[in-house]
This record gives sequence, structure tokens and C-alpha cells, in this order.
Amino acid sequence: MKNIKHSWAEPYKIKMVELLKMTTPAQRKKAMQDAGYNTFLLKSEDVYIDLLTDSGTSAMSDRQWAGMMMGDEAYAGSRNFYHLESVVKDIYGYKYLIPTHQGRGAENILSKILIKKGDIIPGNMYFTTTRLHQELAGGKFEDIIIDEAHDPENDFPFKGNIDLNKLDKLIKKYGAKRIPYVSMATSVNMAGGQPISMKNLKELRAFTKKHGIRVIHDMTRVAENAYFIQQKEKGYKDKTIREIVKEINSYTDGATMSAKKDALVNIGGFLAVNDWDVFEEARNMVVVYEGLHTYGGLAGRDMEAMAIGIGESVNDDHIKARVGQVIYLGEKMLEYNVPIVTPIGGHGIFVDAKKFLPHISQDQFPAQTLAAEVYLDAGIRTMERGVVSAGRKANGENYYPKLELVRFTIPRRVYTQAHMDVIAESVARVYERRNKIKGMKMIYEPKYLRFFQAKFEKL
Repeated sequence: MKNIKHSWAEPYKIKMVELLKMTTPAQRKKAMQDAGYNTFLLKSEDVYIDLLTDSGTSAMSDRQWAGMMMGDEAYAGSRNFYHLESVVKDIYGYKYLIPTHQGRGAENILSKILIKKGDIIPGNMYFTTTRLHQELAGGKFEDIIIDEAHDPENDFPFKGNIDLNKLDKLIKKYGAKRIPYVSMATSVNMAGGQPISMKNLKELRAFTKKHGIRVIHDMTRVAENAYFIQQKEKGYKDKTIREIVKEINSYTDGATMSAKKDALVNIGGFLAVNDWDVFEEARNMVVVYEGLHTYGGLAGRDMEAMAIGIGESVNDDHIKARVGQVIYLGEKMLEYNVPIVTPIGGHGIFVDAKKFLPHISQDQFPAQTLAAEVYLDAGIRTMERGVVSAGRKANGENYYPKLELVRFTIPRRVYTQAHMDVIAESVARVYERRNKIKGMKMIYEPKYLRFFQAKFEKL
């Protein structure tokens, strides 16, 4: 009896279901061709299991839906804003709040306030919208993540860590005055959902304080990062997720948040800061770009759902089940010998397209190709995180990231373990015929964030 496995189960029960469309191979082939082999351009009704993103795709709780009915839609001074403000102060620990329609609204305002032309913004790996806002404001992003993060097979538990030696070299080269802030992300998306350790955060805080540099936190998936600290870092196994989240934030000066991830809502975000002067400027700027400072592009009901969702996101049972489902899928893929980024991250499985399709060069878009093939096999929508997402440099040359990945992002509280089995089996089938797969060429490329709208043809 001692060897009986102790399984976990979702800490919720299903109250409503949404029927899914089951497609044929011929239907999927036509849909993929019509979409230019870009999964972003597929119609959602043609998708069976949608793993494009965990952004805004989570299932809200009964309490969140009840909160939606309590929306105060007053143009100014909505009571839902003040509820959200109090939750952000209590759970996250930041003093001042500016709501925005989503995370990139906060990135836009922050970049316009803090970045001057010629500034350098170091960060633990780029994210697409974050880097673009920094560049549009006249800055230049510099990657200071540890080298282990660029190796998909390296099993270091905190591959989101910042290399302080790299940061020190930037300060010596450019001077601290040209570095308005360090852009620190928890659960680094482009690295495969990899966490940053509390030890590294403490060291970063001490280092930046010495040089008078702010730390701005991309806290989109902070609760997932807290879970890895709780499970893997010495001294934190007896602390709650809520306690760890607040400690993480205490080592930063402000944060941008896409609440569409951790906070379990379909739309919304915010900018949170501790500096009154930054808050005052942001409060003025949000009126220009988003809406009045007490709604920032959101309905009152959205702010209420966000306030409730933040509380649910730091519940230990919730986050254990959320990350547990991701780990389940990752372990299934490893059983089929599918090459993935390890350790398994918090919000999805990242398949190593370079290793999956070694015969396809980055100029022929292996990750984009693999995402299309997975959809053609079983109607599963994923997304490319490689050379297409990386975009172009100012001189027009492609960025060629070391990581060429396909992201299988798991929405929170949406799919069952049976769905995870179907996904793993589909990828295994594609893997069996990998040597017959050919790459693609790009036939349409938009100016910005090309991965959203670019179109391709099979070679």
C-alpha cells in the first residue's frame, strides 16, 4: 500500500461546457492554406484544441462571473477600480495603480515615460511587444539572461535568472544614466516559461540599488514563478504562493501586468509603481492612450473580475493544478521522445523545432512549419516562437534566436487531462513522419510584430 501513487486533481468542478467543432483532414488542409500557414490567421471555429496562447483564454470562476454583475460602469470613480486598487496593494504590494486595456498598454505608457533616445534596457530575454515599445521609444534592448536559458536541454532550475556580470558590463560600457531600468520578467516566456530565483532577485535588487537603476517587473506570470520558488528553492517550501509573490514584488520598483494570464480574466492589465512622480505622469498619459485613470480602457465589470481573479491566482491549490497540468503534458511528450525545453516551464510546453526538424534551416522557418503540421494532424493550434517572432533588426536583417520553438500554451481551467493525451499523441505522430516535412517561405510580412499576420507557402 505504501507504493500507491498519490495523484492530484483539479480543485474545481465543471459547471458549463462549450461544444467543439471536429474537423476532417481535408477541412484542416483548406483552413491552413487560407490562413497562409499562420496559426494566428485561423478561424477559432476551425480549431479543436486551442493552445495558441494562455492570454485571455482562461475560464473564469463562478465568483468572477458574479462579480461581473456588480460592474459599476460610472465613467469616473468606479467602485470596481477602488476594489482593484486595494487588491493590488494588498496582494502585490505596489502603491499606485494605473489600469490599462491589457499588458501592452502598460508597456507603451511606461516606455514613453522612462525611455529616452539612445537608452539601453537590459532584460532577461526579450518579449515581442515589450521590446517593440522600448524600440519605438528610442531605446535598445540588451539580453542579460544567463547562458543556460539559451540551451533547451540544460536542466538548471532557474533559467530565468539574470547574469549580473552581463549587466555590469553594460553599465561599464554605457554608464548607469543611460539605463533607465532593468526589465525583469518572472516565468520568462521566450525561454520556455522558465522562472527566476528569489536569490537572484535579491542580488539584482542590491546591485541596481548601488547604481541607482530601477527594476521594472513584467509580472504577467508571477504566481507561476512563485510556485517554482516554493517547490525548488531552499527556504520557501513552507511559504504560501501569496507570500512568495509579495516578496518577489518587494525587490522591484514597479510592474507591467497582462492580467489575461495569471489573473484569470479575458481582458485587462495595469501599470503599478511605487514612485509618485512616475505614477503622476502615467496617470496623465493613460487619459491620452487608454481612458480615464479610474478605468484605463476597461469596463467596471472587467476590473471587478480582475480583482477577484488576482485573489484566486495566488491560491496554492489552484497554482499546483495549473502547473501540474503543464508538467503532465510535458512528461507525456518526453515519453514519446519529443524534444522539448527542460525543465518544463509554468504555462506551456515548448517543443525544440531545431531538434525536431534538423533538416530545415531557420531561413525556412522550422517552428512555423511545425506549428502548421500539428494543426493539420489533429486541429491543435499552437504558435511559433523562433525566427518569425524575433523579427528584424533596424538594418533589416533577421534576428536569429538560438531558441527556435513551438509553444503549446495551456489555458487555465479550460482543458482536461484527456485533452493533454490527445495533444501528446498528435505531436508523436508528427514526430514519426518528421523526415518527410519540408520548410516554408514567407510571402507576406507586415512592418511590426510579423508573427501575428505574416503568410507563408510550403516549399
